[in-house]
Amino acid sequence: MQPKAVKSPADAKQIVESRGMSHVKVGVFDMDGIMRGKYMSREKFFYALDQGFGFCDVVLGWDSYDQLYDNVTYTGWHTGYPDAPVRLLPESCRELPLEDNMLLFLGEFAEGAELLCPRGLLRRVAERANALGFEAQAACEYEFFVFDETPQSVREKNYRNLTPMTPGFFGYSVLRNSTHSDFYQDLLALCESMDFALEGLHEETGPGVLEAAIAVSPVVEAADKAALFKTFTKVMAQKRDKIATFMAKWSPDWPGQSGHIHLSLKTKDGRSAFHDAEAEHTISTTMRHFLGGQQMLMPELVALLAPTVNSFTRLIPGFWAPTDATWGIENRTCALRVITGSEKAQRIEYRLAAADTNPYLGLAAALASGLWGIENEIEPTGPVKGNAYDMTFPAKLKLPATLWDAAQRLKKSKPARALFGDDFVDHFAASREWEEREFRKHITDWEMERYFEII
Repeated sequence: MQPKAVKSPADAKQIVESRGMSHVKVGVFDMDGIMRGKYMSREKFFYALDQGFGFCDVVLGWDSYDQLYDNVTYTGWHTGYPDAPVRLLPESCRELPLEDNMLLFLGEFAEGAELLCPRGLLRRVAERANALGFEAQAACEYEFFVFDETPQSVREKNYRNLTPMTPGFFGYSVLRNSTHSDFYQDLLALCESMDFALEGLHEETGPGVLEAAIAVSPVVEAADKAALFKTFTKVMAQKRDKIATFMAKWSPDWPGQSGHIHLSLKTKDGRSAFHDAEAEHTISTTMRHFLGGQQMLMPELVALLAPTVNSFTRLIPGFWAPTDATWGIENRTCALRVITGSEKAQRIEYRLAAADTNPYLGLAAALASGLWGIENEIEPTGPVKGNAYDMTFPAKLKLPATLWDAAQRLKKSKPARALFGDDFVDHFAASREWEEREFRKHITDWEMERYFEII
């Protein structure tokens, strides 16, 4: 049996038994899109397939640096950090080609913890789309830098003077991807074997920066693929004494790293809900209202798509990232790029998202806001023609400039609470406030250089 054939607990047990495996790997994704998991014995795995298992709920109560939130109510010292129930997903079975005879299974937090589970949140948004008569299709694309460094060497260098895999500007370089074909081909093979195949991989503009486009899938599967791509690209790089980063921006000298989201809707009969051959730009009424919802709710949902302090260093004019909730036809200076043409190709590219976005939460925000637009028949503004960075837009379209401001907008958003629930909004907003407060405890190099002597 092949992993793609696994659909049920019985199938999962069969493939593990047929391969004579003593252990499997299981994992869940936390609020920051970080995979938390462990090896599980065959006996416990078989039991967990039927009954679920417990995972310490601290993974919903700490940050990306394993520091405990002090401002959330779901879990903490006041609850004693008990186990949260997790249900395994047999259909998520994947080969782990970087390990000998090992399979990976994903899980979702269940019962009380389900309201905070990023994957569960996206699944519920997808179910909302289904209830409206649509199937959401999505694909993510990522820019990421690769360095000839290790986790040890970057720390020894204090993250300075790092050596990129390749030097200089050389976008779409055949010279670079041919010279480093071993790395490229190993990554392509890994993605194929783990069922998040790439439809494109190329050298981007900058030292050691690559861009990967993951093939389109139903929206929850697309998030699984994106989250696994980020995780195991890092694993593969580190196994080769390299290190890959998906920070939104690691250097002031280079553009930030995008994590753009492509979204479309299909009707129940498999046709595009976005394409109308008789309409202007072939934009259907459904697509127009979906676009309107995305545009109008974007300022309230920025925290879900720019989830770190570093995210906001990317959102500046002229660096291929938006500063206002704008849209245009094939216009990459806008936050929303409408791609028109055939039924198959017609879609919206949500360009606010960066490489550091949790794929589950980014897709949930992009999809839920569009569905809200359909339900409320929200009309978008007129499309931007030309350079959006040179234009002035209404204040209501301005995006928050800091993580703190973004968290406040999320907390106050009635649509966000209606779409995602009070428990999730309160917990996630508090986690972003924590992130900002942690940042403010530190003195930056810029402050030292600017103020130490002269002020």
